[in-house]
Amino acid sequence: MSSRLAVLRIATAAVLTLAMAGCSAPLSENWVRYSFAPAPEDSGQAAETPPATDQGTKPEAERTPPNCSKVKCVALTFDDGPGKYTPELLSLLDQYDAKATFFLIGKNVKKHPQIVRDELSKGHEIGNHTWSHKDLTKVSIAAAKRDLQKTDDAIKEATGTDPTLVRPPFGALPRSLKKNLSVPIALWDVDTLDWKTRNTKSTIKAAEKIVPGSIVLMHDIHKSTIDAVPAILKDLSSKGYHFVTVTELIGHPNPGIGYGSGQRPATSKG
Repeated sequence: MSSRLAVLRIATAAVLTLAMAGCSAPLSENWVRYSFAPAPEDSGQAAETPPATDQGTKPEAERTPPNCSKVKCVALTFDDGPGKYTPELLSLLDQYDAKATFFLIGKNVKKHPQIVRDELSKGHEIGNHTWSHKDLTKVSIAAAKRDLQKTDDAIKEATGTDPTLVRPPFGALPRSLKKNLSVPIALWDVDTLDWKTRNTKSTIKAAEKIVPGSIVLMHDIHKSTIDAVPAILKDLSSKGYHFVTVTELIGHPNPGIGYGSGQRPATSKG
């Protein structure tokens, strides 16, 4: 009897851990590196700047993103916000002229619409991370579509623009839903496990796995992560990295394709 209770406790702990994981459960979605992803021929034009809207969201001055096939780039991504620590993060990113991608929870967008507008106005990219972080493989396709659409609508209401990417919680997405997506899927190749450790030093250490072309998973709802960002930015900057959005890193992402990394210089070793 005691052994059965022990097994039950272990199983329960595992379920709780997964529930708290945020985004970092093993990926069920197959991802591709940039070189294996079909992409239209490069036109040589810079990424489009989001239009100004009547919501008070004004994009920063047009910038020409770096060519990530020639220079070292990294896409820092932050899930589950916006939250109370996000404004501090935006200020830190500004110090390094770093652009990031934020995958937003719809209900948090409703709570903090101004923060979402600030993210966009500072040149960051906005993605859909569902309304309340449900595993989309655990609900019907119709329910999953409604969830994503509800989040799209919240982002559009807050900013006047649509999200350009989707990141499914846990990286899990039904195949039938994937085929119907009108935007690319952003996954990752470096998971800092910040949601699990809640430790600044551990998050900094995990970021040492970053290589050119990496898409890095973090969460701006944890203060320990925000505290880790200055050291990560300083270290990567000293190594010549450019901080870009996921779309800039990939170049020409296609709808319905899951990208776990992006372009990198052919001779780069990290």
